[in-house]
Parts: sequence; C-alpha cells; structure tokens
Amino acid sequence: MTGFAASRGRAQALRGHAAMLGFSAAVSGSFSLGAMVANDISPVALTAVRFLLASLVLALLVSVVPGGGRDGQRGFTRDDWRAPWRYALMAALYTGYFVLMFEGLKTAQPVSAGAVFTLTPLMTAAVAWPFLGQRLRPVVGTALGVGAVGALWVIFRGDTAALLGFEVGQGEAIYFLGCILHAVYAPMLRRLNRGESALVTASMITGAGFFVLLAYGWRDLLATDWATLPALVWVTLAYLVVFATAFSATALQFAAQRLPVSKVMAYTYATPCWIILWELALGHGGPGLLVLPGVALIVVALLILLRAD
Repeated sequence: MTGFAASRGRAQALRGHAAMLGFSAAVSGSFSLGAMVANDISPVALTAVRFLLASLVLALLVSVVPGGGRDGQRGFTRDDWRAPWRYALMAALYTGYFVLMFEGLKTAQPVSAGAVFTLTPLMTAAVAWPFLGQRLRPVVGTALGVGAVGALWVIFRGDTAALLGFEVGQGEAIYFLGCILHAVYAPMLRRLNRGESALVTASMITGAGFFVLLAYGWRDLLATDWATLPALVWVTLAYLVVFATAFSATALQFAAQRLPVSKVMAYTYATPCWIILWELALGHGGPGLLVLPGVALIVVALLILLRAD
C-alpha cells in the first residue's frame, strides 16, 4: 500500500510539473504580444474584458468537461459558492498583477519583463513559509538564489554600473510591484481552497476579477473606442483569454495542489527562454549578448530544481 501511495504521489507530481511547463509557455506569449499593444488600449480595459471572456470559457468547461467540477463531477455545486470573499480577495491580487504587467510593458522590453517575473519564486517562497508552513530545502534555496542573480543580470542588461546604482527602468519597477501581488496569490490558492476543482476556482476568480475591475476602472471601459481598435489588439485579447488566462489559471491551480509552492513558481524561470523564442518568431530579434549569461543562470536554476525532484 505504501509503495502504491508513493507511486501515485510521484504521478501526481509529474502532472503538476507538466502543468507548470505548459503554464510557463502560455504566459510567455503575453509578454511579447502585450508589449505590442500596450499603448493601444488601457491595461484596465484590456484585463477586464479578458477576465470576463475567460470566466465564461472556464464556466463552460466546468459544465462539460468530465471532472471539471467538485469530486470529479461536472458543473458547479452549492459548496463552490461558499465564502465568496475568497474569490474576491484572490481576484484583487490576480487582476492587480495583470494591470501592472501591461502598464509596465508600455516601456519595458519583453525579455527584461520576463526576467522580473522570475523573481517571483523567491518572493513566493518567503510568503509560503508563514502562510503554508513550507520551508525551503537548501537545494531549492540555492536554485532560487541562482535564478534571482540571473534575473537581475537580465533586468540590468549586463550593465554592472546600472546594477550597482540600481538604475532600474520605470516599466520594470511597475511590473515588479505586480509580481509582489503574484507571489502572494500563489500560496493563497492553496490556503483558501476548500475542495474546489482547478477549473471551478479559475472560473470563480476570473469572474470576480471582472467585477473588481469594473468597479475600479469603469471609466476606462467606457472611454475605450472598441470599434476602432487595431486588429492586433483583438488577436492579443483572444490569446490572453484562451491561453494566458483560462489555460494558465487552470494549470497554476492544478499544480498548486500537487507541488510545493516554491516549486510551482520555479517554472517561471522558463519564461525568459520562451519569450526569446516568441521574440524571434515575431521577427523582433534576440536579446543582446550581454544578457545571455543571465539567461543561462536562470536555466541553471530551473535544472537544479528539476534535478532536486
């Protein structure tokens, strides 16, 4: 029985790792596409519509996908609606992260912003200790430290003078504030879950997120001339709804129930690599040679964590 339980635990952990690999690939596209449309639409308006559409897609999946609801069933149950303040709290963190992300992408380069995102595992690990009682093993702490050094190298573009003077760009600084919210959001998923499935939780949070943004930024929604928006904005919105919101929120929730929070967020280290591929595919060129050592350190950090498992 013990051997069966251990085997099942390893299988669940592998599923969690697969979910986070998909998560890192999905969210990376939002950096490149987001930077291309960040100055064409208000971040609040973009995020509000994104969350509204994503919540509808996720609600449909809860209803039709086997196991989409609680206890392997389809659909929502009365228990899913208990303590709705949980969804409002998590939505406030999640929407705040995305609004600050697109605000930062108005001036920050995608690869640099992706490097800022890789600082979230270290911040998440610090939050997970008081929230979940999860302490870092030395090997995990080492990996997070190596990844943080690599992230800082990319953020400051290999310029040691800028690093020592902490001359960080405005866009990167704005996005860093959003990453703090994300670091708190991940352990909150686990702490506040009461048996809801990944799809139910993601649907509830994105739905609540729309109302949070509607209350906060209704003027931005009314001021947006939706009929004259460039086609790329709608393409980006479709990608954000399907991949960077519906899929990634589900993958994050799925993995958070199967892996320690620090491991969940460790997959953000793959983000700069995916962004570089996105930038090359979109014809924007790769990063300068000076930032590549930082990217290499980020990859080393991810490999250390995978090796630790």
